Amino acid sequence: MQQLLRVMNFNVSRDGIGAGEHQSLDNPFGLAGAERLFAWAGATASWPMRTDAGGSRGLDDYFTRDFARNIGAEIMGRNKFGPQRGPWQDHDWQGWWGDEPPFHTPVFVMTHHGRPPITLSDTTFHFVDGDPLTVLGRAREAARGKDVRLGGGVTTVREFLDADLVDTLHVAVAPVELGTGIRLWESPDELLDRFHLEVVPSASGVVHHLFWRR
Repeated sequence: MQQLLRVMNFNVSRDGIGAGEHQSLDNPFGLAGAERLFAWAGATASWPMRTDAGGSRGLDDYFTRDFARNIGAEIMGRNKFGPQRGPWQDHDWQGWWGDEPPFHTPVFVMTHHGRPPITLSDTTFHFVDGDPLTVLGRAREAARGKDVRLGGGVTTVREFLDADLVDTLHVAVAPVELGTGIRLWESPDELLDRFHLEVVPSASGVVHHLFWRR
């Protein structure tokens, strides 16, 4: 079966913004109030960082549970790994995902500045310099027949969309407007020349946009 490249549970505001311009160690998204974009997932019963009983069930919970299904590798941009830019100055700092990253697969971090792989628990981060097609080829090989998740950030997703490599997208549009930042789109209609689209509102106020290749 074909190995799909899937964007899953990707969060943007109603005006299409998924990140800010001024990312830092203390502000990974570069946005004030970024938690408003993904609060829907954190409220679900299946949220992996949940420490107490409870949480919502239903549509939002389904998408939270589905995040790891049949995923064998992840691709992310360097900004999703950490805020450092240029040549790596501090090899002791190992990203902001902690000692137990939530990926549980090989992760391919796109960067022009290589460094040795880092293994934390059952996740290994590989730092790769290449065009989207080349990086996807490496990720598919590592995934061993399973699908590859394209994790973001916004610029990385746009890069793979522009290369026409994305097979499915799930974008959760939060009921907030941010005004400025890095946009995934001006309108989801921009993708309709290449994708089918189903729009499903949730009781949480989030609107789930499900795209699949024509």
